[in-house]
Amino acid sequence: MSKGIATRDRILAIAEAGVLAKGFGATSIEEVIVEAGITKSGFFYHFRDKNELAREMLKRYVASNDQLFDEIFARGRELSDDPLQGFLIALKLLAEVMSDLPNGHPGCLIASICYQERLFDREVRELTAQSVRSWNARFRSIFGEIASIHPPREPIDLDDLADMLSCVVDGGIIMSKTLGDPSRLARQVLAFRSFVKLLFSEPARVA
Repeated sequence: MSKGIATRDRILAIAEAGVLAKGFGATSIEEVIVEAGITKSGFFYHFRDKNELAREMLKRYVASNDQLFDEIFARGRELSDDPLQGFLIALKLLAEVMSDLPNGHPGCLIASICYQERLFDREVRELTAQSVRSWNARFRSIFGEIASIHPPREPIDLDDLADMLSCVVDGGIIMSKTLGDPSRLARQVLAFRSFVKLLFSEPARVA
């Protein structure tokens, strides 16, 4: 890795940590520069302005989360040929990953940007929306496969169900931070797992 790329990555990592800890508006370019050990001109060599920093930080964050989801849900499918069982395994793995992060999940960059959307240009807002649509489409595909084998016990829109998982994860992050209880996120993921299990399981037969 070249020195320039390493510096750019360090700036992004420092900025991301700041945003996840206290929000984008409260994270200044000046403090990022100080922590990175560079000059202001050095910062602007890599990023034209704060919106460009947000765009690149968002791309980095989304790629990291995509990799996490890819690995976890692929592992679930490796452990079971049944899509429902594979998904339930993956949710259990996801809850374990979330509970093992230092002090719980540090926060959601997507939520921080949405809360302060007036600070950003159209491209940042569209990247944020596209990342959410992409994750929802990922989950919708999984639920479609599950429903083709295990019809849901109650009528439900699979698009809404896919949206629900995103809401559970992001909502769990916000609740964990608000209440100072890192375990809330993992517990919400497990509660959603129980809901999915009940929704797609066959009704108990009466003897």
